[in-house]
Amino acid sequence: MTVGETVETAPRRRPGRAARFGLIITAILLLLFGVPWWTLVAAGNHWPGPVFAVGTILVVALAAAFPVLMFTGHGPHHRDGAARAADTLLGVVWVLFTWSVLSLVLRAVLAVAGVADPDRSRIVTAVVALVALVLLLWGYAEAMRVSRVRRVEVTLPRLGAGLDGLRVVLLTDTHYGPIDRARWSRGVVEVVNSLEPDIVAHTGDIADGEVSQRREQAAPLGDVRAKLARVYVTGNHEYFSGAQRWVEHMASLGWEALHNRHVVVTRGGSSLIVAGVDDRTAAGSGVPGHHMDHDAALRGTDPSLPILLLAHQPQQLTGAVAHGIDLQLSGHTHGGQMWPFHYLVRLDQPVLQGLSHHGERTHLYTSRGTGFWGPPFRIFAPSEITLLTLRAG
Repeated sequence: MTVGETVETAPRRRPGRAARFGLIITAILLLLFGVPWWTLVAAGNHWPGPVFAVGTILVVALAAAFPVLMFTGHGPHHRDGAARAADTLLGVVWVLFTWSVLSLVLRAVLAVAGVADPDRSRIVTAVVALVALVLLLWGYAEAMRVSRVRRVEVTLPRLGAGLDGLRVVLLTDTHYGPIDRARWSRGVVEVVNSLEPDIVAHTGDIADGEVSQRREQAAPLGDVRAKLARVYVTGNHEYFSGAQRWVEHMASLGWEALHNRHVVVTRGGSSLIVAGVDDRTAAGSGVPGHHMDHDAALRGTDPSLPILLLAHQPQQLTGAVAHGIDLQLSGHTHGGQMWPFHYLVRLDQPVLQGLSHHGERTHLYTSRGTGFWGPPFRIFAPSEITLLTLRAG
């Protein structure tokens, strides 16, 4: 506990906070479902009475069912059937919402061109429905395919000549979950091994669910081959799904769980510190001994050696810069996963994806993620298996 922290012996009742949360959720649901309803069912379509009634009842039923499915699927019990339904519905309604908003431009153009209702509104409805269908089919295919390899070179001035050309493969955000992707997982491992990496790093969010639920999907990770090290750190989703059990399970698969600790790899007479810190949400998770601690991760290291740091979120960059890290590897953002969600991601994270430079020394590479969370769609944000080749300066 740090100075200034207080501990409540009994939780305080905060009915005002609960009410505000309920109002926010209600407002979000009204927008997400209400805007597509207005575009597809209401507006100036002038559908026959039965069509309007059925459309309205369907939208209301889905809006009411969504929070129940989401809680049942992603709550403490992880009911996979409910999770699949909730996640798919979230993806569909997000795409319909996005293109319903954008369709206001088309509606205005048609109005200027003299197209009156109901023709104008029905044209807009048809376009929105068609665009949504195409994007959802394409996005599903993008989400379910084995990720493509993204190749990046990073020059680290402090890297020794013996480590020039070191090949680091980054996996992150695999999110093994309610859709069985054991076959996909095996495909990812085949690609990783074909790259002949020196180091393979997984920067967290392995799964949504307990080890007992996702064991088969995660099993191929035990077949990953690396010449020098296989290293892993926790992501925020581990703290919904038994973080310590995942740390122990990854260790049983032969991975070094960098739970605020480090290892040193050496080749050709040159050495590299490979360190890892827990996710920034770990301290508030209630899991004993889990918190982000750069000092502990680097304790006893030679200050002259370069440092590769694994940290799940780009936002953990502040600690990396303060500790003189040469390269931080992160995930978490998914590159936005479903456009234009990336605008919301940027409100929380300093970087969306790719290689960036911070402070005097620190490079940050942020992966778009190897898998996906929730909606089984990736739209304008492809997944990746990252091959980083480190070059000596």
